[in-house]
Amino acid sequence: MVQFIVGKEGKGKTKHLLDKVNTEIKDAQGNVVYLDKSTKHMFELNNKIRLIDVPEYLITDSDEFIGFICGIISQDHDLQKMYFDSFLKIACMKEEDELAKIVAKIEKISEKFHVDFVISLSRDESELPESIRKNVIVSL
Repeated sequence: MVQFIVGKEGKGKTKHLLDKVNTEIKDAQGNVVYLDKSTKHMFELNNKIRLIDVPEYLITDSDEFIGFICGIISQDHDLQKMYFDSFLKIACMKEEDELAKIVAKIEKISEKFHVDFVISLSRDESELPESIRKNVIVSL
């Protein structure tokens, strides 16, 4: 399952994402990973959540980002959920039309490996493709 928290920059998506991950970790049966563009929110996350600072791994395009996600999943068979903050930045999206393609790949990864994804996306809901709009859980 892939879910989205959407809204323009500065609308409070990160707060919603942090609240969601910290609430859901209490009932999580498996491991939870939070990918972000920095370690700024380290102390706001429950200590059971693994924070990964994506830029530390020198990812330069969306294909490398997808490979990075698969690498994380391959090393943790107990992984249950992944949270992505600042998705457009950490996924290194260069073209606007890449979004639907990348999300489709993430959906396939979710189905194949039974890992759920919650993604913070700096776009207004009305700007999103229909394939993404149907999975929006919070629109700011």
